[in-house]
Amino acid sequence: MRVQCRRFLISGRVQGVWFRAGTREQAVSLGLDGVARNLDDGRVEVTAFGPAEALEQLHDWLQRGTSQARVEEVREVSAPSQPEKGFRIA
Repeated sequence: MRVQCRRFLISGRVQGVWFRAGTREQAVSLGLDGVARNLDDGRVEVTAFGPAEALEQLHDWLQRGTSQARVEEVREVSAPSQPEKGFRIA
């Protein structure tokens, strides 16, 4: 199993709607490490490390988000190469 790192920028109504907590719950259930953080411009940044299949499942979930969220765009950008242990909310 090869571990990959992916970084996503999610825009829309994604702050203040339990999006980061939902992301953490999904990531932990998929066995991923990483971090979800709010950005000053209203987006959420998610960096995740783990198997490609699990990262694809997380990407699919990010496109929907929590029931209170309204996701407009999920953009994948370059990611760091050093994984974090566990999944945290920053």
